[in-house]
Amino acid sequence: MAETTKTPVTILGLGAMGQALAATFLKAGLPTTVWNRTPGKDAELLAAGAVGAATVAEAIDADGPIIAVLLDHASVHATLDPVADRLAGRQLINLTSTAPNEARELAAWAARHDLHYLDGGIMAVPPMIGQPGASILYSGSRPVFDAHRDILELVAAAEYFGDDAGFASTYDFALLAAMYAMFGGFLHGAAMMRSVGVSAAEYGARAAAWVSAMTQSLPHQGAVIDSGVYTDPVQSIAFHKSALDAITRASRDANVTLDFVAPLKTLLDRQVADGHGALGFECTFEELR
Repeated sequence: MAETTKTPVTILGLGAMGQALAATFLKAGLPTTVWNRTPGKDAELLAAGAVGAATVAEAIDADGPIIAVLLDHASVHATLDPVADRLAGRQLINLTSTAPNEARELAAWAARHDLHYLDGGIMAVPPMIGQPGASILYSGSRPVFDAHRDILELVAAAEYFGDDAGFASTYDFALLAAMYAMFGGFLHGAAMMRSVGVSAAEYGARAAAWVSAMTQSLPHQGAVIDSGVYTDPVQSIAFHKSALDAITRASRDANVTLDFVAPLKTLLDRQVADGHGALGFECTFEELR
């Protein structure tokens, strides 16, 4: 086993993601200290060789980087503020879901306490950790990233995006926005198909193939947006408005609410009313800024 994989780590937070990270580090042979605000979540990790800490102060006494996988931005402060005077010279890798400006605030807070800060956005669900396809996007301290890249890549592919601590979370939430919109559309479609007796599982199999095919156009759509030229569309906003109008009627016929569909329909209705119906659908991007 490579020497780098013996770097000790401390995990603060044992939700599903924290447990997955700790289990992967243990499997790779890293000395792993774990702490969680609510006791009892570390039993399997302790059985696998983790060291359980009763307090945050005890947890951070262990050597190596401190990896926070907590509930939210406030939780990071609630956990680390009481021990801030003991963190000078240490390395904090924050994998908590924090908004970009919250990550920047934490980076500034860390700097005031001589704490080296790296922020990360996890592009995976817990079962993916340690498996192909998982990735974590990082920004903040380049020295922390470089020093620990080997152990970071034990849990997921690691990519660094510069010293702006808020960059990784911006990318993270932008990708999640696309994911949640897709999942919302899937739920809406599943509700429509239930009205004609098709199971959600059967619909899901067909939807997966369709959505996968449609995502192939995203780089081209991105290039159109970057060009700012929307006058030569494959299909116009007016065309897509007509399609959304028909989906709305079909949804109502199926007794499906319009919570997911209505916001996009409203956006397209407004663009057509403003005289932009002949432009490409990508022009909708301009309405969002």
